[in-house]
Amino acid sequence: MTAPLRSHTTPEVRALLADPLLRNLSHGLGGPYHALFPARFDANAGAFGRALAEAGVDGTVYFAKKANKAAVFPERAAELGLGVDVASHGELREALAHGVRGTDLVVTGPAKSERLLRVAVLQGALVAVDALDELDRLAALASGLGRTARVLLRRLPPGPPSRFGLDDAETRAALRRCADGPVDVAGFSFHLSGYDVRQRADLAGRLVRDCRDARELGLHPDRISIGGGFAVDYVGAEDWRRFTAADRPEHYHADLTFPGGWYPYHSPVAGADALRAILAAVPAGERDSLAGLLRAAGVRLLVEPGRALLDQAGCTVFAVQGVKDRDGYAILTVDGTSLSLSEQWFGSEFLPDPVLVPGVPDAGSAAGPYPACVGAASCLESDMLTWRKIPFPVRPAVGDLLVYLNTAGYQMDSNESPFHELPLPPKVVVEQVSDGTAARLRWHLDRHP
Repeated sequence: MTAPLRSHTTPEVRALLADPLLRNLSHGLGGPYHALFPARFDANAGAFGRALAEAGVDGTVYFAKKANKAAVFPERAAELGLGVDVASHGELREALAHGVRGTDLVVTGPAKSERLLRVAVLQGALVAVDALDELDRLAALASGLGRTARVLLRRLPPGPPSRFGLDDAETRAALRRCADGPVDVAGFSFHLSGYDVRQRADLAGRLVRDCRDARELGLHPDRISIGGGFAVDYVGAEDWRRFTAADRPEHYHADLTFPGGWYPYHSPVAGADALRAILAAVPAGERDSLAGLLRAAGVRLLVEPGRALLDQAGCTVFAVQGVKDRDGYAILTVDGTSLSLSEQWFGSEFLPDPVLVPGVPDAGSAAGPYPACVGAASCLESDMLTWRKIPFPVRPAVGDLLVYLNTAGYQMDSNESPFHELPLPPKVVVEQVSDGTAARLRWHLDRHP
């Protein structure tokens, strides 16, 4: 039998799991829903701010909006003084509508539309330029508007071929074109896949050198962006060790295998601690830490976490509406689809065990572990929320709830679709308040349409 993978929890999550509100929302909303905990977003943002302050580094935290479409998170970013990273006209419009100032936006992504670039220039947003033709279009647009465009030149990372960023020759050409045009080179940026601290520190050190070289050309870059890529620690070290050591195809419905592997659901250095490790690292070819290089060069550090700012900031709730026994395990069917757990989008699996909340507490179900996979309410064989045969503590039953924890970062809505005309799960903001004598939960629907 597969080893359990118990998700880390927080007081907010535990309070909701124990409160009648969990089931009342399922009944009242008539289907699956996403619960959001803005207090956790605030706490994560504070941790990133402290990491910068402890290192003596001037920096800005930008929330990567693509990680979740909810309105409450850009609202919190605006109140906390964070920036927001957007990559489409829709994301930019939503950020502005929820109180984020244009000068606190960074616009990323390749080959941006003229509509997006125009609003970015008018709002004074930073634009991460990915190609020379984009720089030329941006310069012409800014000139026509009588404005100056603020840009970060996105650098091509070393390693496997990437379709993003400027190589050395393109960067030199870009700097020459910016010397006399309506474009202000504010700095440089990169984005890396994965979570390698050393790789990020090395490339950040190179961007500090890029700032120095550009200053010799009479430009005034004063910031670099190292993007996101701050891991989230979902499960404990021992649970992850046991799972990876024992994992085999028979632990999954239909003996499914996942050649692409897994997200690293346990990470010993995660979130703001990963930023601390990057700042403390000495980049290749340097003698000082990255933090020291930034301070000495007067360069500001921009970071764009998405998943890490949303760590423990939400969970997803489904109701069990069918239980089928087969070959020593159960196939559960819930009232939603796997499109609301977007790890399936990557040919992978969201591995942390969902929490089973019985519909009738202490109903006398036989003690487990009782293995069960989780299917969705569609006609597709591939529509599985969890292929793994989860070792539930008791036999699941119709009317039980399954709560997938820590889903706010990318899982909730990256791939959602109203397939079968099923409505998208609504987002519910849950907050803990006190009347002076006792704490209670209150909720409201997130205001994103």
